Amino acid sequence: MTRPDATIHPVDFVWGRTCDEARDAVRVEPLLGGLIHAAVLHHDTLEKALAFRFAAKLSSDGMSEQALRELADAAYALEPDLGAAARADMVAVFERDPACHRLLEPLLYFKGFQAIQAYRIGNWLWRDGRKDLARYVQMRVSEAFGVDVHPGARMGRGIMIDHAHSIVIGETAVVGDNVSMLHSVTLGGTGKEDDDRHPKIGNGVLIGAGAHVLGNIHIGHCSRIAAGSVVLQDVAPKKTVAGVPARVVGEAGCAQPSIMMDQLIGMGSPDTTIG
Repeated sequence: MTRPDATIHPVDFVWGRTCDEARDAVRVEPLLGGLIHAAVLHHDTLEKALAFRFAAKLSSDGMSEQALRELADAAYALEPDLGAAARADMVAVFERDPACHRLLEPLLYFKGFQAIQAYRIGNWLWRDGRKDLARYVQMRVSEAFGVDVHPGARMGRGIMIDHAHSIVIGETAVVGDNVSMLHSVTLGGTGKEDDDRHPKIGNGVLIGAGAHVLGNIHIGHCSRIAAGSVVLQDVAPKKTVAGVPARVVGEAGCAQPSIMMDQLIGMGSPDTTIG
């Protein structure tokens, strides 16, 4: 029976496994001991490690590492959902990216994961009315990672961005849960209109490399967008679209395209892929 004054601490399997992997990594490669201890093993929680990484990667002459560390610590303390989303993103990368073999790797090495966690802090600032500071974070994320996500955009949990080079996501874009995208994806507008002008991406969508989704259009849940496509119209759920402009070329092919990461458009066209 639990004592009345006892505190029950939840078990954090993601953080626990990450720390185990970090200790193993130090044993295998002692030269990385300083980095791994500073970035992982010196911290009690994943949130503290994320705050450290945020500050270390985005500090500059314009904003000290200490100031950014305090900012990130405050964000994680005041908005617990940031840590929950980060865990979902880590697991998404581990499960979907064949180049990822440990939970430790996104935290230390993958700029897509790190850029999304930095965006989440910028979005927290934006929603809190601190828009200049949010824009500063956006600028530094773009400079450091080559990923430009407006802090006003809304992104769900379980986001995986593979390679993450030249990603652009506009201010009024909405990205659902469990979305996967490859490099050079644009979720943009079609002109100079200053209103709701960016795409709305449903849950479970897979977006191939170099695809451009433009305008205030809706991409249905569990759809696939082929590499290099330009999507200008709504896409129904569970469809595959390809081409310039994109058109429906078939069904999605599976229940969860973003998780399966199956990038072949059709059995009859093995040379045509979406990533």
